[in-house]
Amino acid sequence: MNESEDSASSHLISENIYSHAVMEFQRFAGINESGILDEETIQMMNAPRCGNKDLVGHGEEARRRRKRYALQGSKWRRTDLTYRISQYPSKMNLKRSDIDREIARAFHVWAEVTPLNFQVKKEGRVHIDIRFVSGEHGDGDPFDGPGNTLAHAYFPQYGGDAHFDNEEHWTVSSYSGTNIFQVAAHELGHSLGLGHSSVRDSLMAPFYQKYKPKFKLHQDDVLAIQALYGYKDDNEDESSTETSSRRPSEPDPSGDGPDLCQDSGIDAVTRIADGSTYVFKGEYYWRIESSGIADGYPRRISADWDGLAGNLNAALTWADGKTFFFKGNKYWRFKNMRMDKGYPKLINTGFAGIPDNVDAAFVWGGNGKTYFFKGNEYWRFDSKNEPPVSKQYPKSIKNWNGIPTRVDAAFRWENGMTYFFKGPLYYRFNDIDFEIDTRAKPPFPRQTSQWWFDCQSLSRKLKRRPTKKRSSNLSSFTENLRSFFGIGNTKPIASALTNSELSMNESEWRMHGIPETDEIFNDHIKSDSSNSVNMTMENCKLLTTTTIMITIFSLWLLR
Repeated sequence: MNESEDSASSHLISENIYSHAVMEFQRFAGINESGILDEETIQMMNAPRCGNKDLVGHGEEARRRRKRYALQGSKWRRTDLTYRISQYPSKMNLKRSDIDREIARAFHVWAEVTPLNFQVKKEGRVHIDIRFVSGEHGDGDPFDGPGNTLAHAYFPQYGGDAHFDNEEHWTVSSYSGTNIFQVAAHELGHSLGLGHSSVRDSLMAPFYQKYKPKFKLHQDDVLAIQALYGYKDDNEDESSTETSSRRPSEPDPSGDGPDLCQDSGIDAVTRIADGSTYVFKGEYYWRIESSGIADGYPRRISADWDGLAGNLNAALTWADGKTFFFKGNKYWRFKNMRMDKGYPKLINTGFAGIPDNVDAAFVWGGNGKTYFFKGNEYWRFDSKNEPPVSKQYPKSIKNWNGIPTRVDAAFRWENGMTYFFKGPLYYRFNDIDFEIDTRAKPPFPRQTSQWWFDCQSLSRKLKRRPTKKRSSNLSSFTENLRSFFGIGNTKPIASALTNSELSMNESEWRMHGIPETDEIFNDHIKSDSSNSVNMTMENCKLLTTTTIMITIFSLWLLR
C-alpha cells in the first residue's frame, strides 16, 4: 500500500472512530444517534453533569445494553439506616433547619418506594455521615470551589457517606443557585447503591438537572432502587403482633452487625471442611469469597452455629474436617456448621497444656501441627504425642519472624499459606524462609478491609458547568469528554491504565498476594502484552476521538 492509500485508510479509520464515539455519547445522553457532532450534542456535552464514567462497555456491548438504570453492585444489608449532618454550610443564606428539612426530604424520596427507614441521630455512630466541606477534606477528593464538582458520595460497601462542596451557593425552592434537595437525592442514590442511569429524565441520570418545583421520582429510579431493596409493604405499619406473626423463621441476616469496612479487626477466622471461609467478630460472622464478603452477611452466630457462643477467641479446622472454636476456658467442636454432641468442654481436658483465653490458633502447613498463640508466646499441640504439648513450650513468638505479638486471628487459606491478622492489618507467612513474606509487592502487612473484604475508597462525583465566560467553554467541553470516557485529568492514558486498572487487578486481589501473582502486579504488561496493548490501543482511540472532537468544537466556537 502506498503513502496515499495509507493516508486515506488512516483518515477513514479516524472518521469511523470519531463517529462511533459521538454515537455512544448520544445514546447515553438520550438524544438522536446520528454520529454527527451537531448543536444538540455539543449543548449536551457542555451541560452540568456528574463527573464519573457513564459507559458500561463499548461498541456492540454498549449498544445492546437497554436504556435503563445501573446498579453499582453493593447494598445495605439492613433496612433501618441512620444518618447525621455533622457539618453544615458556613454561608448564612440558609438556616440549619432548612438544611435538615431538605436532607430529610431527599431521604424520604427513596423511603417512599422501598422498605428503607431513615432516622437522624445527633450523636454516636451512624451509617451515612453528611458534611459540607471545602477544598481538600481528608478523602483524597478535594472540592474546587463554586461550579464543577458539587458533591460526591460513597457506595454502601465504601461507607455511604456524602460530602457537599461548602463553596457552592446552595438554595431551597429557587431557580437560582444549586438546589440542595435534588443534588442530595441524587447523591443519596449513590449512597444506597445506585449507579448512573441512561434514562435522560431520571434522577440518577449523570446530567445535573435544574430546579423542579413539582419533583417526582422517575419510574426508572423506582425500578432501580426496588431492584436492590424490594417493594414497600403498604401494611408495614400494622400492629407489632401481626408483624411478628408474618416474620420469617430465619432472622434478618444483617441485624445490627458491625461494618467490616469501617472496623476490619476480627476475633477469629477459619476454613471449614466444605471449603468455606468464615470470619467472626462479636456476635456476628461473615462468609468470605474470592470476590470479598458474600451477599447476605453479616449473620448472627447464634442463628446458624447452633450452641456456639459469640465473642470468640480463636478457631481452627483439622485435616479430618473437625472445626474447633475457643472462648475463655472452653472449646466447641463442629463438623461444618453442626456441633457435635457433648460440647462445650474445658480446654484443659481436650487440649491439655494449652492456656485459656488464647489469641489465635491454626494448623501450620509446614508440619501439620496445631499452634496456639497468646500474648508474646506460642504453643505447639500434637494429639498423637503424650503429653500433647512438649515441655519446651511456650516459646517466644519472635521465632515466627515478623509476626506481631497479641495477634487477633490466624488460619491456613485454600492456597496453603498461613495468614495472621491484627487490628486492621494482615500478614502472610513464608513457610520456606520462616518469616513474613518480604518479597511480596505491595509489601506486608496489608489492609484486611481492602484485600479480604474488597473495601475501596471510591466515590461518585456530581459536576456542573463552571460559572465562567464563554472563552472557557472549551475547557468545560474537554472535561465533559474526559468524564464521559473515564479519562483522567492529570495522567496520560498508559499511566492511568497501569496505576489504576492494574493495581486493582481482580485476579491479583482474589489470590490475596500469592507470590506468583505478586509479580503480576509489576509485570502484567510483560506477561499479558497482547491484552495490555489492546486495552491501551482502545484508550488511545478514545484520546484520538477526544482530540478530534475538541478541534471541531474549537472551529465551531470561531465560526
